Amino acid sequence: MKKPTYLQLYEEVREDIVRGVYPYGTRLPSKRLVAEELEISTITVEHAYALLADEGYVDPRERSGYFVTFRGDDYFEGAREPLGNFQIEQPSPAAEYGFPFSVMARAMRKVIADRAEQLLEKSPNQGCLSLRMAISEYLFRNRGIKATPEQIVIGSGAEYLYSLIVGLLGRERIFALESPSYPKIEQVYRASGVRCELLPLSADGVDSAALADTRASVLHISPYRSFPTGITASASKKHEYIRWADRENRYLVEDDFESEFSISKKSEETLYSLSKQGNVIYLNTFTQTVSPALRVGYMVLPTALLACFCERVGFFSCTVPTFEQYLLCELLRSGDFERHVNRVRRQKRKGR
Repeated sequence: MKKPTYLQLYEEVREDIVRGVYPYGTRLPSKRLVAEELEISTITVEHAYALLADEGYVDPRERSGYFVTFRGDDYFEGAREPLGNFQIEQPSPAAEYGFPFSVMARAMRKVIADRAEQLLEKSPNQGCLSLRMAISEYLFRNRGIKATPEQIVIGSGAEYLYSLIVGLLGRERIFALESPSYPKIEQVYRASGVRCELLPLSADGVDSAALADTRASVLHISPYRSFPTGITASASKKHEYIRWADRENRYLVEDDFESEFSISKKSEETLYSLSKQGNVIYLNTFTQTVSPALRVGYMVLPTALLACFCERVGFFSCTVPTFEQYLLCELLRSGDFERHVNRVRRQKRKGR
């Protein structure tokens, strides 16, 4: 399916910014000029520029235009001011934007009626194929992630998947974590036998100087919204993470917590989709989007790690009941999941 013109323009200008065609601090061409050159409407250009602003590539200034805020340096000059006092935010309770129970109940009845004895069968180790296919299609439509079902692993929440990552990458590695971060991340990694380095956060993500100095070869981050600080990585910081991982056999673990409920008109960019080296492991769960009682998470592995995964940890049985997997598959395939997410995003935009 052909992309809308504003999305094509957004991607072209974004790539120009990343390549340095428009350096930091420069002004983008005016909306009217771009519209005339490309023979498109100024509204189309405005939509593209608005997406660039949402992603943190440019800053709109009233009556002055759009100015590039993306920095392409390997690391920013000097250390950023460390994060001072911050307001602790609790994860958004599912009750606030709860998945409609009537929709859930209808899906449950349909799964029981349609799947029947399939519900009693043992799940494949990586999860039921139908759910992995549904997640693959959803990620491509909504997150810009191209992944085959073979790259997707289903598990009972993020904590279980963290332990699989340790088994996959090895306990001899040092794992770097955001500081502060969700306590269970460090707890699970340390319980799994790995050393952890805690890297302080600045206003837009992990402090650049700390990242440059770390001995770690695995960096676990939550670029959309780090808990408990609520800090979101800027576009510059995301590319800095990717450049860091492109050296010396390093990996990023992208914990995409709560990103579905972004108020941006476009889904947030993922490190997985931005990376060209196949060294990002993407994680997400249905805890925030459906229910915390539904302990289901998934991770997307780079193709280069599939053989290693099968050899080292692929023998572990899937920890999610078959019924819950088919239930999520039904919610994704029917469109009920995306309708709920889009409804919540509209509500949050109106609230803002």
